[in-house]
Amino acid sequence: MKRAERQYALVDLLRGARRPWSAARLAEEFGVSARTIERDLRSLQLAGVPVYAEQGAAGGYSILREYSLPPLNLSAPESLAVLAGLALLESSPYQAAARRARAKIAAVMQEEHRGAVHEMLGMIQVIDAVAPTDDAVPLGLLSDVIAARRLVRLTYLGENEDGGPDLSTSTVRDVETMGLLRAGDAWLLVGWCRLRDAIRGFRIERITRLEILGEVPEPRDPALLEADLARWPTRRLA
Repeated sequence: MKRAERQYALVDLLRGARRPWSAARLAEEFGVSARTIERDLRSLQLAGVPVYAEQGAAGGYSILREYSLPPLNLSAPESLAVLAGLALLESSPYQAAARRARAKIAAVMQEEHRGAVHEMLGMIQVIDAVAPTDDAVPLGLLSDVIAARRLVRLTYLGENEDGGPDLSTSTVRDVETMGLLRAGDAWLLVGWCRLRDAIRGFRIERITRLEILGEVPEPRDPALLEADLARWPTRRLA
């Protein structure tokens, strides 16, 4: 069972349980270690799922019965579309936020839809056309970089003859981040590159080091980015 599927199942089990479940009992139920279960439960708590622990011999983990969220009233196909769409962000800079959102959707899904939706999700597989290099910057860091709006210093791999990352060449750039862009099968960090004195797009699988600096640059004219995006299909990357 994949981690996301196990977390959905944990929410289902705890929502329907009359008594708390211990970490050891949950671990036996799902065939994993108690430490793995505790990590899953912490992730659910961070996602906003109201999981809490009761102490004592009969204690364990439960979900607050009095806690309620506004009903989404999604049909089974709508629930499937939302969860499948969020699953596609697993290989994006928004992976952490997408996981939290998936846990929240799973927590409030209508009971009659759960079985069919989870069965269909199990039939969906995502194959990434571009895999990050072993030393690539973690995807989740990039959305934080955009939110911080500070200058970043990144080490960027060159491109080989096949269009892939060239591990033997790299440049160090100071970049004023402006956003994230999906271009074909790649995610790009877009910003004003001070080395090139122009807007550039950096494929995230080729960024091997990224440092958030203290400087907060003045915002660039949004028209610059709009004009550059209009030429994107015919222009070079970084």
